[in-house]
Amino acid sequence: MADTDTTPAARLLCLFDRSIFLSAGHPSSAGTRARTAPCCFLLPLCTYVTAMTPAESSSGGDGGGERRSRFRRICVYCGSAKGKKPSYQDAAVDLGKELVERGIDLVYGGGSIGLMGLVSHAVHAGGRHVIGIIPKSLMPREVTGEPVGEVRAVSGMHERKAEMARFADAFIALPGGYGTLEELLEVITWAQLGIHKKPVGLLNVDGFYNPLLSFIDLAVNEGFITEEARCIIISAPTAKELFMKLEDYVPEYNIGLVWEDQKQNKLAPELDLDSGITST
Repeated sequence: MADTDTTPAARLLCLFDRSIFLSAGHPSSAGTRARTAPCCFLLPLCTYVTAMTPAESSSGGDGGGERRSRFRRICVYCGSAKGKKPSYQDAAVDLGKELVERGIDLVYGGGSIGLMGLVSHAVHAGGRHVIGIIPKSLMPREVTGEPVGEVRAVSGMHERKAEMARFADAFIALPGGYGTLEELLEVITWAQLGIHKKPVGLLNVDGFYNPLLSFIDLAVNEGFITEEARCIIISAPTAKELFMKLEDYVPEYNIGLVWEDQKQNKLAPELDLDSGITST
């Protein structure tokens, strides 16, 4: 990549090229905030999702993050590929910077490539804590060079998703593929079923999620998703706009179910701030 490319993603990728690792619409159509209820696996892991609730951000960390937020940690779903448009890469870096500015730590899928690598390096470079959760089988494929922040190796995909949800106060999806979509739809389904009340946001870069939002509108119109459940998804085209909506979000959807695992709920354990790879 040429040094003359000054976009945020280009500058960060340039650092990668030089082996300087930083350690370790439809945009919701003015109120048309929709959600979907796909046939996802509903695992007996309710305690993982409800373990954390939105809280005031701690003022710790070495980076700028002095701005207060209702969230301590946000889980970001995104692709292990960079995507064809530079705007996707820029959005990942911008999202990382927004997390730093708001003093929020990152929970993500643990990879160091693609959009996952860009957002995690941006957050870590800003002095916020990064926790990556990745199945051991995927580590040779998705982790290159030094790990970013704290990496927790787990046994499989179900445990990965449960742990990511357990540590997070909210969820944001950047552009991605099958894996990103599956993770996103599962936490939406859990919200619909009352397993958690954490905000779920779509960073709808260049209208990437417009087809999904159109499908959700169709499902609402055809009677498969209720009007009340449409508000579960929060969508915006930029990180700043999305965070404004997430900070103001008040869950209004209530199905009235009580899950047995919620009765034994415990807060997620404090994170080990030392970098490294931990097996669970």
